[in-house]
Amino acid sequence: MPLTLYPAIDLKDGRCVRLRRGDMDQATIYADDPAAQAAAWRAAGLQWLHVVDLNGAFAGRPVNAEAVTGILAAVDLPVQLGGGIRDMAGIEAWLDAGVRRVILGSAAAKHPALVLEACKTFPGRIVVGIDARDGFVATEGWAETSTMRAAELGLRFEDAGVTAIIYTDIGRDGMLSGLNLDQTMDLAAKLTTPVIASGGVGSLDDLAALRHAAIGTRVEGVIVGRALYDGRVSPSDAVALLSR
Repeated sequence: MPLTLYPAIDLKDGRCVRLRRGDMDQATIYADDPAAQAAAWRAAGLQWLHVVDLNGAFAGRPVNAEAVTGILAAVDLPVQLGGGIRDMAGIEAWLDAGVRRVILGSAAAKHPALVLEACKTFPGRIVVGIDARDGFVATEGWAETSTMRAAELGLRFEDAGVTAIIYTDIGRDGMLSGLNLDQTMDLAAKLTTPVIASGGVGSLDDLAALRHAAIGTRVEGVIVGRALYDGRVSPSDAVALLSR
């Protein structure tokens, strides 16, 4: 089954950045105009956008709304959005604004009833983000680490109607050191919900390794950030490899 490539547009102070291991003090700025970056990914042939309001994830409320709105106006690609969305009103507002899927991370870990209600109200449009540090779920923009294991959180929503689960290894995110395939595949093996891999892609070899490991599993896509921005991975080569 072909895998979907999700280019990451991480927003900090209105600009496109990439962090190292989720550290807001280690942000590399890649674009001052997120809408233009979204258009560039569209022109490169990518079919989805993965957008995260980093300031919002820490603040617990949307902060980069203007940048997100600009992205939605600039491209006709489906967008999945996370960061600071913590209630039904926020979910509904972004879906009404044109976001295709809303990602619930901290809210999913701390308020599982919200995920259940959102899935029922907006079927097919809710994604759960599981961000893990050493296998344990992290919340509040990765500033807090819980005692809950990633698989435990994923299993909590097996029958909720979640469209996908994004699994991110924080220790590898932005480090170009390769995906944590062992933990990603272990999670996918325990779930019937589709899994999107994230955190650490640094080369086409990393994507090839994922493509091979994902055969026969519920893994349906991968998020790539720094490697695309740095030119280590070209969009066309990545799409061709993942489409096989």
